Amino acid sequence: MRRFPCRPAETGAPAHERCFADQVLGRRLDEALARPAAQQPSWPAPERAGAVIEQLQRADPIVVPAETAQLADQLASVARGEAFLLQGGDCAETFVDNTEAHLHANLQVLSRMSAELTHAAGMPVVTVARMAGQYAKPRSNAVDASGLPVYRGDIINSAEPTAEARTPDPQRMLRAHAHSAGAMRVIRGVRASGVYISHEMLLLEYERAGLWADACGPGARLTSGLAHFLWIGERTRQLDGAHVAFAELISNPIGLKLGPSVTPELAVEYVERLDPHATPGRLTLVSRMGHDRVRDVLPPIVEKVTASGHQVVWQCDPMHGNTRNSRNGFKTRHFDHVVDEIAGFFDVHRGLGTHPGGIHVEVTGEDVTECLGGTSGIAEHELPTRYRTACDPRLNAEQSIELASCVAELLAARRTGVQARSR
Repeated sequence: MRRFPCRPAETGAPAHERCFADQVLGRRLDEALARPAAQQPSWPAPERAGAVIEQLQRADPIVVPAETAQLADQLASVARGEAFLLQGGDCAETFVDNTEAHLHANLQVLSRMSAELTHAAGMPVVTVARMAGQYAKPRSNAVDASGLPVYRGDIINSAEPTAEARTPDPQRMLRAHAHSAGAMRVIRGVRASGVYISHEMLLLEYERAGLWADACGPGARLTSGLAHFLWIGERTRQLDGAHVAFAELISNPIGLKLGPSVTPELAVEYVERLDPHATPGRLTLVSRMGHDRVRDVLPPIVEKVTASGHQVVWQCDPMHGNTRNSRNGFKTRHFDHVVDEIAGFFDVHRGLGTHPGGIHVEVTGEDVTECLGGTSGIAEHELPTRYRTACDPRLNAEQSIELASCVAELLAARRTGVQARSR
């Protein structure tokens, strides 16, 4: 792997070949990023942002292609129905909470969930953490209820409710990279292998700065050194937009969130764009329909994509389609709705004979009170007790393990052909 674009002192392929490849890739990147890009910050001093990007281009990668290629192989197994994908972690990471204690707690809960699922599924479980880079967040509105610019994640601004703190600051991209690199060191220290990192591919200037030229495969291609797995969110999946065009150019496994407005025909368009060579596991389609819609909306999408011949990973995000505001003003989700959407996801795939490949959940190893229900029966009046998320509500450690048990029951029922009991 070498830097992109290459530096004159670098060795490897002949200079004229490197430069030509970089020119081609650079032109394609420029064309991709010239497209409309949703959810991008407006830096008050663009020249400062440019200087930061130059520094980021000289930074070491957080992940390397060999790890990313290993994940790609494992996701191919998921797409073939030979493994299950567990993806989870914080909704939004913050600089202040990027501590060893917090990282260890989240890794531990993912490990416990994975063990529960592995036993029930009778197949390997691929674990991907929302960690070491999940610092940017898309938002529905440009300003909050107080009229301040909305908080867009620590990589862009601060959650502190002042005009100065909410002003986008490009220096935060350097802090985000340093925190991500530090978190990756913790992950490698705890588990040398077996956990991959992921984040939403949102802030495109930052994502471009983390690209490297990858010589491991045929032809000129790019790989992200920022994460093993990147996904495109519901708010940035415009077919003619920059995020989809950018994702087409990188070799990392890509995820795509699909809300209830996606038609089967549109889903196939996404698949043909993002998986042009029909590579098993290259693309993960993450349905986020809501528990009351998944059984109706998802089946024709699965049917149409399956008929196209592409072997994608089918993954369920049971969190975002079930978000609501509580009567005391907190954004929350009910545990039973989360479980019901996953059950509906399994129902759909059982009916079609396809593989329910995984779940994508917002969880923490800490004892927060952000989601309602579960065995502990968190009620609305308890939400303020330990409501600590920087953005969306997460399942706490107890709820996360309980959810894994519910999914394990669904996986075990799938193995034996017996329908799991309803909650």
